[in-house]
Formats: sequence, C-alpha cells, structure tokens
Amino acid sequence: MTDVSTSPILILASESPRRAEILTTLGIPFRVDPPAIDEKVGVGETAQRAASRLAGEKAAQVAARHPDMWVLAADTLVFLSGEILGKPADPEDAARMLRRLSGQEHQVVTALRLRRGDDPGKELLEQSRVRIAPLTDEEVDWYVGTREPVDKAGAYAVQGLGARFIESVSGSFTNVMGLPARGVYRLLREARDPVLARLALVSP
Repeated sequence: MTDVSTSPILILASESPRRAEILTTLGIPFRVDPPAIDEKVGVGETAQRAASRLAGEKAAQVAARHPDMWVLAADTLVFLSGEILGKPADPEDAARMLRRLSGQEHQVVTALRLRRGDDPGKELLEQSRVRIAPLTDEEVDWYVGTREPVDKAGAYAVQGLGARFIESVSGSFTNVMGLPARGVYRLLREARDPVLARLALVSP
C-alpha cells in the first residue's frame, strides 16, 4: 500500500477484502475502519434506496469517529425482478439463491458515499447487469460446498470460483465486486478538497 505519511488519509468504511483490493490496485492510500450497523433491508425498500441508505449510515458512523478524515463507504446489493438477494443465511439459502439466478440476468447496484465530518457528503450509484449460465444441481452443490457463496451478496463471487458460471457482465466489473473503481475516482476528483482530488492520481 502507498505510504500515507505525506498523503491525506482516506478511511475505507468496510471490512471487505475485495474493496480494499480495488483501492490498493488503484494506488489510493487508505486506512480501514469498518462500521457496525444493521444491514437489514427495510420493508418495501428498493435495492437502490436500501443501498443508498446503508452506505450513508456506514459513512456517518465512521465519520463520527474520524471527524477530520475523509470516509468512503459502500453498500452493494444484488436483485432480480425486484427481489433483493442479500448474503445467504446458510448453505441451503445459498443454494436457493443460485437456483434463482440460474440462467437469468440480474442486476447489481452499489451506492458509494464520500463524506467528512458533519457534512453528509456526496453519493454515487453504480448499476451493472450480470448473466449467470444455467446451473445444474451438481454445479450448485459443488459451488455451495466450496463455502465461497456463504458470505457473498447473491451467493456468488464474480472474481472468485464463481467466475466459471458468469456468462456476461454489462457495466462496471468492479461494481459487481463491490466497489466501482471509476465511481471512486470520480468522487475523489470531484471532492471540494483539492488535495483529496489529487489523491486520485497519486503514484503507487
């Protein structure tokens, strides 16, 4: 990771290794401080509204702990025909989700929130479409058995073992991973802090 001793520190409000990996790949210096909020989707909430609300709550909680730092939070949701597919409750739930997604095109939305202190900051929504190939019972059972789907929204990892089942991705691939790289860059560049804006182009 880039030395942050001479750079403004960006706090990543997430414990996701995939989000940290994307920021590291971009060469953006950061520290991790995950929030602790209830990520339950409200009754009647759309995926877009839920992702927006949750990203905002994550950013607000971490910003309260670091009022002088910039905080980047994100929330990613998978949905199909209006049904939000969160993280599976157990292996059986993961298998149900995979059979639901089998042979279908679904959507992935990520809400990004960049803020500092009491200012609610700026939000960006990114949406991608993913088509999963038709899955046999053998394939579902094998994939669930790897344990990869258990802690993933929608019960799959586009960049992991589940990649073998992905037929196509329309839109941002890193969005499907949980952090749209282009969106992060835009938020940093459009920030009112010129030092933070320059951070988006820092040399790794």
